Amino acid sequence: MKNLKNSNEKNIKNKINTTMKLISVMTLFLVPMLAFASVESSLAAVQTKLVGTVLPLAAMCGLVFAGFSFITGQPNARSHLVYAILGAVIGFGAVCREQTGLA
Repeated sequence: MKNLKNSNEKNIKNKINTTMKLISVMTLFLVPMLAFASVESSLAAVQTKLVGTVLPLAAMCGLVFAGFSFITGQPNARSHLVYAILGAVIGFGAVCREQTGLA
């Protein structure tokens, strides 16, 4: 019984040692990546994705919604169309500005 208890204690200590070694190795691999990460590059990536993908998609969805509103004869169809065109101008203008480097 005593040998079984010592064996279990050794297994637990081995598992703890193995876990600590694994955590140490993972830390050594993760620290350089965190050191080179910057908020500026992350924000630039978010801005690029927002301006290049989300704004034009939202502008197109707005134009489609305004078109359906106009076709179905909604009373606010004209204001929907004005807002959709205004949104498309802003959205596609931001894309053109970013692509030309004026941003």
